[in-house]
Amino acid sequence: MAAGLGSRLRPLTLERPKALVEVGNRTLLQINIEQLAHAGAQRIVVNTHHFAEMMADYIASHPWPCEVVISKESDQLLDTGGGLKHAASLFSLSHPIVIYNVDILSTISIEQMLHEHQQTQALVTLAVSNRTTSRYLLFDDTQSLVGWRNTAQQQELWVNDTVSSCHPFAFSGISIIDPQLLALLPDADKPYPIIPEYLKIARNHRIRCHIHHSNQWLDVGKPETLPLAETFLSNNRL
Repeated sequence: MAAGLGSRLRPLTLERPKALVEVGNRTLLQINIEQLAHAGAQRIVVNTHHFAEMMADYIASHPWPCEVVISKESDQLLDTGGGLKHAASLFSLSHPIVIYNVDILSTISIEQMLHEHQQTQALVTLAVSNRTTSRYLLFDDTQSLVGWRNTAQQQELWVNDTVSSCHPFAFSGISIIDPQLLALLPDADKPYPIIPEYLKIARNHRIRCHIHHSNQWLDVGKPETLPLAETFLSNNRL
C-alpha cells in the first residue's frame, strides 16, 4: 500500500512519494519489496497515486527479486479499502495475499503469520501489538475481531453487540487475507477505508489477530522517526 500522500512525512514528500523516502540508502519501497520477496512473495502489487509517474519509473528501472506490478489510482486516492478492491484483478485467487503498508519497517515473521492464517482458516489475519495509540482493534478471548475504538473521539464500532470483556490492540499495517475477501468488498468507485468493512464482514467470517512484540515494528510516518528507522535497520539487518 503505497498510494498515500505522505502528509505526515512532509516536507520530504513534497517532491517524492513516501514510498521513495530513503532510509539507510534504500527507499522504503525497496526495503519492503526485498523483505516480502525473501518471505516468499511471488508477485508484489504496488498501488500508486501521489507522484505516480515517478513511482512507475522507479519500479521499471530496478531489477526486483520477484514480479512487481502497479495498480494505478489515477483519478482519485481510493483509501485502504478502495485501493485493495481496485487492485483485485492483479492478484492470484489461489494464494493468500499479504497487505503491507509501505511506511513501516518490521521484523514480524510473515511465514509465521501465514502459517497461523492457514491453520486457523481465518478470512483475515491482522498483525497487532500491545502499544499505546488512539485507535484500537478489539478482540475476544479467541482472538477474533469484535470491535474498534477511537479513544480520542470516543467512538466505537462493534461487529455484533457490545462486548464488555475484550482486548484492545494497535493495528500494525500488515495483514494476510484469503482471496475470497476481495469479492466481499464494495466496488471501488469511491474511496473507503478497510477497517469498517472488516467489522461488517466479521459478522459472518472469522477475522483474527496475530500478536507481535512492539519492538518488532516501527512506523516511519514522520521525519523525526527517520533516525530511529536507521537504527532499526542496522540492528535488524533488514
